Amino acid sequence: MSIGQNIRRLRQAQKLTMEQLAHAIDSDVGNLSRLETGKQKSFSEDQLDKIAAVLRVGIPDLFMDYNVEQADTRGKIPLISDVQAGDWSEAVDSFHPGDAADWIACPFHHGPNAFILRVSGYSMYNPGGDKSFSPGEFIAVDPSREAVNKSLVVARVDHEDKATFKQLLVDEEGGYMLQALNPSHSPRLMLLPEGSRIIGVVIGKWVPE
Repeated sequence: MSIGQNIRRLRQAQKLTMEQLAHAIDSDVGNLSRLETGKQKSFSEDQLDKIAAVLRVGIPDLFMDYNVEQADTRGKIPLISDVQAGDWSEAVDSFHPGDAADWIACPFHHGPNAFILRVSGYSMYNPGGDKSFSPGEFIAVDPSREAVNKSLVVARVDHEDKATFKQLLVDEEGGYMLQALNPSHSPRLMLLPEGSRIIGVVIGKWVPE
């Protein structure tokens, strides 16, 4: 799948028209149309940054190569637990189909082990920023996605059976930090705790109907 096809898919998942996305990235419909249809082969890093921010994904997601066997926006994936966005909270690591609270249609392409969490708390709420997550919104988490600098991730401390939803920051030496998007949250920045691991990358959010 080309970058243009990915942009169109993600735009439609966010229920944005081509005109709305073009306006949000300070472009015009003609340029965006050429990009989505593959007629425009070159694009700037600034343009990709704006598109990724509006579509609430990372730049790597724009280049992701999906195939129909590994990714299906029509399939249902399990809602397994809430993530306490701010403090550590209990998390579910393994489950059987009957253990899920619900099975929900995911509007985003996803890998076979993706799952859904419902956000609670306000540490990832930042209405003035490019990305913001409110309590009650669903986030789709894909363990098959690579976590890179500025990815939105769910991290887990195995020995405490707890998890949190944050933005991942990777320093020049490869050290991992977790950051809350809410500038008023304290602490906003924390080290990835010892004995913890990234269990998945957030690939999108939506408000349940």
